Amino acid sequence: MSVSPLFSYVAELQGDRPWGAMLDAGTGRGSLSWVTSLATDRWTAVTGSRLMAGQVEEVVAGSRRPEDRIVIGNWTDPELLQGETYDTVLADYLLGAVEGFAPYAQYQLFDRLRPLVGRRLYVIGLEPYVPYNPSTPAGRLICEIGRLRDACLLIANERPYREYPFDWVKAHLEKAGFRIVASRHFPIRFRARFVNAQLDMCLDRITRFSDQALGRAMRSHVEDLRRRALAFEAENNGLQHGADYVIAAEPV
Repeated sequence: MSVSPLFSYVAELQGDRPWGAMLDAGTGRGSLSWVTSLATDRWTAVTGSRLMAGQVEEVVAGSRRPEDRIVIGNWTDPELLQGETYDTVLADYLLGAVEGFAPYAQYQLFDRLRPLVGRRLYVIGLEPYVPYNPSTPAGRLICEIGRLRDACLLIANERPYREYPFDWVKAHLEKAGFRIVASRHFPIRFRARFVNAQLDMCLDRITRFSDQALGRAMRSHVEDLRRRALAFEAENNGLQHGADYVIAAEPV
């Protein structure tokens, strides 16, 4: 299995420490595939989406142990995993995804996770880019894709993710009673796969528009943007813009 640099960095930070009981606090196909490759004692994977629960069930069908479990729940529910503790907790892009399940509740996420963290919390996030006006051609294309994606989601009555910057996350982790032990930013080079996935998402949401004239115009715009972005990606070995970050934190 090809491991992302972000997960590789988490493993580097973990070193020889045992993973023990592990919580994938915002699970997805990528994170749970990685978690199941680790020498954990057991794992729990939480998602707010029944659709995602079904998808990750397929991912772990051949490796899931009796003590491993997938839980559907919302972190605003005080009874979710109440009284449980995990040696290692992974919050992989969880903060941004919270917007779809508990809008405006992000400020209390780390307080909510704090009692569950026995030894170490790893937070993976994305520096926000959609609201900004970058100066590079690659950045402008990435932001145009992000804004179009979010517009299509909103018109289709869905909520876009809301990403939070590193400094905000660091401050709220410390406020919730964590000590930052390590962190790193990872510059992103977006590829054709990203471009197509984001714009295909737009096309899917356009089918839900009530205004068909708007839908036809938006489809034309999507394909024009796809043509421009893929041409730039091919000519420049990707679209370099923005950064992911990884933070390792421990309870004080």
